[in-house]
Amino acid sequence: MVQKDIFAEEALDPGHFRVVVFGSSRTVKDSPLFKQVYKFGEVIADMGFDIVTGGGPGVMEAANTGHQDRASELLKAGRNGHVHSFGINIKLPFEQRINPGVKISHEYQRFSARLDEFMSLANVIVIFPGGVGTQLELFYTWQLIQVQHMCHIPIILVGDKWDGLLKWLRDVPMNDGLFTIDDFKMLKCVKDSDEAITAIKKWHKLFVEEGGDVCLNWKKYKI
Repeated sequence: MVQKDIFAEEALDPGHFRVVVFGSSRTVKDSPLFKQVYKFGEVIADMGFDIVTGGGPGVMEAANTGHQDRASELLKAGRNGHVHSFGINIKLPFEQRINPGVKISHEYQRFSARLDEFMSLANVIVIFPGGVGTQLELFYTWQLIQVQHMCHIPIILVGDKWDGLLKWLRDVPMNDGLFTIDDFKMLKCVKDSDEAITAIKKWHKLFVEEGGDVCLNWKKYKI
């Protein structure tokens, strides 16, 4: 059963490392991308990390269900399955159901407040292919890190569908001096979810070495 309205207590638990996943709500269940993200969610649970999505269908459902299914298996096997599968939902004029992999949810009326919640929770941002909403989430995260309103955490873009956008960013606005190479390097592009996992492991190692204080966004980023 999905738990409601306990988001604040869970979010402020400093012992949990959280991976925020963005991506298309239109990704269908029999697609290679859905299957890839489902396996990604399983690995995140195996590593003992929480997962945070928008709580809807598509990529979000793949991440939440993969994570929750694996967490349930770990608990049954007597291993550590005490990880959280979050869904930060948005109220829309058309139906936006909460996917079955979400165990802790919170619904927002406004996209701006919802994005702020993502930012306060994130230790890592992983972005799979998506449309307008996914682009919004990418650029919102990137700007907040650029202007130091939140911690400098990894923004990991998964897949070659980002290549065209990255080329345009390099060739046009960066080439025109509208942002710097250091700004551009805040984005890390990887070929698949396996490479994303490798990057997350490296960042988590630093997180552990710093005693969990390397980036606690709920302290840094003020909603």
